[in-house]
This record gives sequence, structure tokens and C-alpha cells, in this order.
Amino acid sequence: MKKTILFSIMALSALIMPQESHACTGITLHTTTGLPVTARTIEWAGNDLESRYSIVPQGYRQQSYLPDGTKGGLAFQAKYGYVGLAVQQAEFVVEGINEAGLAAGLFYFPDYGEYEKYDAAKKDRTISDLQLVSYILGKCRTVDEVKEAVKDLHVVTIDPRGSTVHWRFTEEGGRQIVLEIIGKKPHFYENTLGVLTNSPSFDWHLTNLNNYVNLQTGRIDKTKIGNMSLRSFGGGSGLHGIPGDMTPPSRFVRAAFFQSSAPRLDNTEKTIEQAFHILNNFDIPVGIQFAEGQEVPDIPSATQWTVATDLKHRCIYYRTMHNANIRYFNLKEINFKKVKFQSFPLDLKKSQAMERIKVE
Repeated sequence: MKKTILFSIMALSALIMPQESHACTGITLHTTTGLPVTARTIEWAGNDLESRYSIVPQGYRQQSYLPDGTKGGLAFQAKYGYVGLAVQQAEFVVEGINEAGLAAGLFYFPDYGEYEKYDAAKKDRTISDLQLVSYILGKCRTVDEVKEAVKDLHVVTIDPRGSTVHWRFTEEGGRQIVLEIIGKKPHFYENTLGVLTNSPSFDWHLTNLNNYVNLQTGRIDKTKIGNMSLRSFGGGSGLHGIPGDMTPPSRFVRAAFFQSSAPRLDNTEKTIEQAFHILNNFDIPVGIQFAEGQEVPDIPSATQWTVATDLKHRCIYYRTMHNANIRYFNLKEINFKKVKFQSFPLDLKKSQAMERIKVE
């Protein structure tokens, strides 16, 4: 009997997102000693993605879904254990870190990516785009190994109506690459900047930064127009004109400037906290994703969760739209040779705890 795909039509529709709902923002910070911290958001305004975490042990076996809804694609086994955050199903890990210190993440990439068409004759080397992060985390420890691992893969989408995606991979030392499949071929970019959002392609975003060569941190000195003296209204006036909308190009520009202006701190724990504060600027209110007259879903935010990863110390931190408290896993406390596969919702209780201050 064929193993049919597990998610419902409703769940599938959440993965086939309308273009206006694609909005992921990624940054990379470093401590004073150069230790890297990656962080990102994930957005979807349509409904709750029912996100969950998955703990995957060494030796765990998986098989890729195919466009016909069966598990008949690439079969793979985890060499390294990992912890990942998944959407809809435990297999669909979109952000995670493995015990070797490699972090991997999936970002939506609508309209500009193009996968090859599914070929049943190549199904043994075919993997769904939503399972590539799981495959890489279980197999690789460096970005060079990632490049090698992707060479003989055929990446496809589960549903042809779905958005394409692109990926970023970061190794323990901080080297980071972006993978985009354009014109049916993989393209790798060295990401020395450390920022990633969505469409257009990564190299386009880097070129677009040249449009903002006038921006600078701090306050602009007073100046004159004719005999009239002008002065700024307040601090940060050097960034006057930075784009404030939620499109991927504008978020890329803001993320680049906010990240580059952040002071380097002396340990990763402080840097993790700093990353969450920076990404507060990219929380998207759910209402702005819908035109007037459209029904707005009953969820607190379009930004469903934010995650930050300490690669050196193998810790992954997250908070959600339901609970702003930061929770984390320390992979060094997990025995991936003995732990069983497990997957649970990110929020067991979907409500923000609020503390009432009692006055005597």
C-alpha cells in the first residue's frame, strides 16, 4: 500500500501561500570574539501554521514526499542528530541546528525560483523542498559538504501551485551560504553580509543596497539652506529615508542597516537577546496583509515565530506569536545516540502569560 501524504487540504493550502504573505527576515550577528548567532522570523497571515519542534536522533530514517502525495522519494538517514522547528508536520523542518554546529533555514522565494520538473525515473534522488533542511541537517557539518550534498539531488515541490523557496546554511565558524534554484539549476552565494529575506534573488538584494549609500547611523549635523538653519528632529536622523514597508527588498535594507549598526557584545547569550530585539522591528501585524473588505484570520500576528541560534554552544532559542517568552534547547544536553524521535507543538498553551503587579 502506498504511504499517502499526511496533511489535509487545509494544511496544504497553508503551504501554498498567496504572494503577499511571504515574509521571512534573517540576520546574522557576531560577538566580540567572532562567534556567530543566526536569527530569523517566519510569517504567514492566513492561519496558524501549527508549528512544532522536532528532535531527531542519529540514525533516524525518513523518506521524501513526491508530487503524487506518496512517500516514494529519496530515503535518507541522519548521521547527525538535530533540533528543528517545523510547520504543519514534523518532517517539514524550516529552521534548525545539528549537533555538528551546522544551522539551516528555509525562506520563501516566490516567482523567481524554478525547480526542475519531477521525473519518476529519478525519484530515488528526488527530495521535496520542504524536506531539504532535514536532509542537510542530518548529513552535513560544513557548507562545503552542503554544496556537495546538493549536487546530485533533484529538488521538487509537493504541489505545483506552491511557492518556491531558497535556503541559507551556516557552519560553526560563521561561514554562510545561500542556495537558490533558478532556471532549474542550483546557485550558491557566499553570504558575508548575513542577511536574507525573500524575492528577488539574493544577488539582486546586494546590488539594491547601493540605492541607500546616503544612509548612515547617528544624527545628521545641522545644515543651511540659504540663510535658514536646519537641524534634525532627533537621534537616528541619518537613517531618514530608509524604506519602512514590509516588502522583501525593504526588509532586506532595514535588516542590513540594523544588523551592521548593532554593537558587538561579549558573549552569545547577550547577542541572542540582541537578535530578538532587532527582529522586533520585523514583526508584521496580521491586518496589514489583507485589503479592505477581506476577512482577517483570528491570529495575534503574521509573524508566527522568531528563532535565534548559537552555533558554537549548540543552542536554539524561539518565541512565538502566542508567547513572547524565550524558550530554548541546548543540544549538548541531548544524547542523540539514545534519544527517541519526538515532535511537539511550540506552544502547548496558546496564550501569553501576563503577570499582575500587586500593590499593597
